[in-house]
Amino acid sequence: MNKNRKFLENIGIKSGYPLIESKKRFMDGSQYRFEVPGIQKPSTLRALINALDEYDVTIHRVTQTKGIMLLTDQEIQEMVEIAADARIELFLSVGPRATYDTSATAKTREGSRIGYRLRGYENLLYALEDVKRAANLGVKGIVVYDEGMLWVLNKMRKSGHLPKDLHFKVSAHCGHGNPASALLLEKIGADSFNPVRDLQIPMLASIRNTIKIPIDLHTENPESSGGFIRHYEVPDMIRYAAPVYLKTGGSIAKKHGWETTKTEAKERIRQVQLVQSMIERYYPEARASPKGSEDLAIPVVK
Repeated sequence: MNKNRKFLENIGIKSGYPLIESKKRFMDGSQYRFEVPGIQKPSTLRALINALDEYDVTIHRVTQTKGIMLLTDQEIQEMVEIAADARIELFLSVGPRATYDTSATAKTREGSRIGYRLRGYENLLYALEDVKRAANLGVKGIVVYDEGMLWVLNKMRKSGHLPKDLHFKVSAHCGHGNPASALLLEKIGADSFNPVRDLQIPMLASIRNTIKIPIDLHTENPESSGGFIRHYEVPDMIRYAAPVYLKTGGSIAKKHGWETTKTEAKERIRQVQLVQSMIERYYPEARASPKGSEDLAIPVVK
């Protein structure tokens, strides 16, 4: 056992024990940022932004989860304009994924393990077109569900076929939950990584001890992902896994890809306030990013 531990350590994969506060930070020196997932269309995004003043909170990223292919150019442009004006990141999700494909396997209980990965050459090609369309419309953040596609996208970014400042976020639906997987994703181009939702604090610490990129962590979950809420654990998430994006508001949805209403968008911001109050109560010295930090993947209006 000790020999294996030593080998893992020699190749850069570290344990979460003993728990040591993370000294890693975002480029602006902060420890945490807020992300609100599941904002699928312009009207919902606008309602979300309007609710920020009412609850006096700052968010840094919103993610659309249904897929770029389900948005018109006009809708993407409108979302870009709203996010750019609010100085927040806008991440759109790759499509078509297995659940949108002709796959019967993805619809079965056992086959669901393929998640949202891509099937076959053509779907890889279609997904790349999805990303290029979003990037051409000013989007700077892409949610990726397939490791092979991440590798290709990184090659395209390095070669100039995609913008150098395009950010790739790996979804929790890839199903990764250990430091070796996290390190692999970092090496093939991930700019942030969302592990599976139920990892314990020492497990998150081992990932943080191994990688440099931000970790995206669910503070709560939709019913379809277990529905569990981790608000009291957030201070320790920050303490031992910083820099982190705190994914908040998910419990408002019934499932991934939920068509959030304007009313539910406001409720998601209320959830952000609840999490913020936990941080202020139990880890008040924790530092959040200010609005519009320079390293944010804020979209560009074209």
